[in-house]
Amino acid sequence: MSTQARAVRIQAAGGPEVLVLDQISVRDPGPTEVLVEVVAVGLNRADCLQRKGVYPAPPGTVPDVPGLEYAGRVAKIGSEVRSRKVGDPVMAICAGGAYATHIVAHERELLPVPAGMELTQAAAIPEVFMTAYDALFLQAHLGMGQFALVHAIGSGIGTAALQLIRAAGAYAIGTSRKADKLERLKALGLVHGIATDQPLFAGRVKEITGGRLAQAVLDTVGASYLAENIKAVAIGGTIVTIGMLGGAKAELPLGLLVAKRAALRGSVLRSRPLEEKVALARAFAECVLPQFSAVGAQPPALRPMVEDVMPMAQAAQAHARMESDDLFGKLVLCW
Repeated sequence: MSTQARAVRIQAAGGPEVLVLDQISVRDPGPTEVLVEVVAVGLNRADCLQRKGVYPAPPGTVPDVPGLEYAGRVAKIGSEVRSRKVGDPVMAICAGGAYATHIVAHERELLPVPAGMELTQAAAIPEVFMTAYDALFLQAHLGMGQFALVHAIGSGIGTAALQLIRAAGAYAIGTSRKADKLERLKALGLVHGIATDQPLFAGRVKEITGGRLAQAVLDTVGASYLAENIKAVAIGGTIVTIGMLGGAKAELPLGLLVAKRAALRGSVLRSRPLEEKVALARAFAECVLPQFSAVGAQPPALRPMVEDVMPMAQAAQAHARMESDDLFGKLVLCW
């Protein structure tokens, strides 16, 4: 059995115009799986890269329907599912295929939508907040009172990272090519912003931290920032690279990396095996998810930053906006 679903498909590698609305068949869930009726999808730069043909979906994932995160309601459950029921509002990351009205997921990958939150807001949580949490805290082990350097801090991942850092009692230093984004981020608590379109920021990091430098560096740029990242990272600190907008190849100043006893890590969520995704979902649900809910008279410590919500029929326009680099936070597509 299968469900007939609407979906945005990639006709061929190319610009936003290659995205078209179409029909696909989505299989029924297995015994431990759930069929989710998707309401909204968070747009990510990886979706644009997949559309261009440079970031293909992992094996076993629908190859021509992009989308790495979604929010919706449980439509059908497998025979052994115990943690979810039909009608539950849920959100999750996935390896692809989220630009469809239906998607199948393992029950343990799903997260509950915070009480009272609209699904169009929830769709902007999983990819950016889970990526930032995993990189900064599970890999770089950022602690209270330490500094974290976040590149492209006005992006979806950047705004998520800023909030997580502040909630943990640490200090964020953010870079952006646009000073107006740094100004807007003051409302989220950014104190230390560096406006730069050049890989020259380590000196400012040293000055801001009083010579301590950054215990964690969350890097979405890659090659062009590598040398400065190593200058900016603290002794025993960790650089986690999650993007390569500035190139994939660079000369590594290995002597400085060794002298600092620093770690240089690469990270991606999309291609991780199921058990690793489940482990991250469990840690996120326990440590982070409660912070999206108000406590008494206190507002939530964390909130998704949604720039705009657009209909799925405008997926091509949304991709063009993503590539313009004028966004502050996230774009969400909804059915």
